[in-house]
Amino acid sequence: MLATLAPFAPFATIVILLVWMGFFMCGSLPLMILKHDTPLDALFIRGLFDVYYKAVMVTAGAGALAHAAVGRAVIATGMAGIALIAFVSRRSILNRMDRLRDAMTATDTARIRQFRLLHVWGMVLNLAQLCAVCIGLVKAL
Repeated sequence: MLATLAPFAPFATIVILLVWMGFFMCGSLPLMILKHDTPLDALFIRGLFDVYYKAVMVTAGAGALAHAAVGRAVIATGMAGIALIAFVSRRSILNRMDRLRDAMTATDTARIRQFRLLHVWGMVLNLAQLCAVCIGLVKAL
């Protein structure tokens, strides 16, 4: 049974990765209407980013292994790159969000603006990765 499902694992990791990326895009864009000025807003957005980065790291890492196992070195390298970008982004963006959130007050417009900018940059980075995966799929077919 497992042997018959093995050829579908690489494809499944790509589909799951696209679902996570699409979910994040659809979930984080409407959150831009929040003012980001309360600790609860900032905590929720930070939590969404944390879940997203962990999901992408696991899925892209599994995808890299699955594609390497079937001899697709280029796709495996791309998936490993996506996992690495998610790892680095999680460390840098979440650390900066935490520092801003801890020091932010409802009237601190500079820190609120910086937090919103981090939110936007995280979404832009996700969109760039999503486009890269889609373009990679088209070229791989």
